[in-house]
Amino acid sequence: MQKFRWAYIGNGSIANSTAREIVKGNHIITSVYGRNSEKANAFAEKYGAQVYNDLDSAVNRDDVDAVYIATPHTAHVNYAVRAMELGKPVLCEKPVGVSVKDVDTLIHTAEKTNTYFCEAMWTWFSGVALTVKKWVKNNEIGKIKSVVINYAFPGILMPKNSRVLMPETAGGALLDIGIYPITYCYNLFGYPKNMKCQGKLKDGIDISEKVILEYDDFYCTLNMSLCRVKENCIIKGDRGTISLPVFFHMASKAILKNEKGKQVFNGKTDYLTEFNLVSEEIREGRKESAYIPFSATRDCMKIMDECRTQMGLVYPFEK
Repeated sequence: MQKFRWAYIGNGSIANSTAREIVKGNHIITSVYGRNSEKANAFAEKYGAQVYNDLDSAVNRDDVDAVYIATPHTAHVNYAVRAMELGKPVLCEKPVGVSVKDVDTLIHTAEKTNTYFCEAMWTWFSGVALTVKKWVKNNEIGKIKSVVINYAFPGILMPKNSRVLMPETAGGALLDIGIYPITYCYNLFGYPKNMKCQGKLKDGIDISEKVILEYDDFYCTLNMSLCRVKENCIIKGDRGTISLPVFFHMASKAILKNEKGKQVFNGKTDYLTEFNLVSEEIREGRKESAYIPFSATRDCMKIMDECRTQMGLVYPFEK
């Protein structure tokens, strides 16, 4: 089968991470656009792509099958809308925007142009997360009693001009890392009946928060922080537990313990699997991903909007 051909918008760390993996598979990077010409040229040379200094030229080529957007999330909407208007399917890094309004713009454009659009949430293209979902759905641990997810990394130690720490690029814990545990609970249990968020704000961003999602008979407690390093997930039921030592970052193991004993699923969470499945959906003619449907992207952003409201977090460009 012919290699799937990508136009890359952005050439930073996440772009390089995905590129390194996908070129090992049945993918090539045809073109790249980035505002920093030196970085864009280095990226293009490394991966055999053509560099462009304008978006339209990078995207509007016959040998581009889809567009991957890996810029700071404040720029996602403009780039994704333009790519879809040019008739190109889009895989856009999470979060696809900074508010439900942004998500609605993207969904409306996808539907208006009849073009594929998908949030690049690699967790839900992974066999690890999908196996956990199957265990929960099949009642392997019985009635859910509690869920605790911790996810943190020392982002506070990054340079002050990092997008993660800048309010101008909607930095902070919630949109950068909180989206993962929120999406995890949503995909397992749906939209919560109620939610509470307490966060710590510093220098215009949220550096940590505790989010409690309330369901009919249990709570999901989510702890996110840029100040420490911790990651795990424990789902307790009345007949067993599901645990993940690492639930997001390169997750490779899920452990089920119930009355039948212990079961371990070993898999991988990687970019190549995500890009493979997205390219398959595009080639099949799908306009909406079966893995990350529009409703999931919108509902999770709605939860984050409510968290920001409760924390009183407003970005400079929203004032």
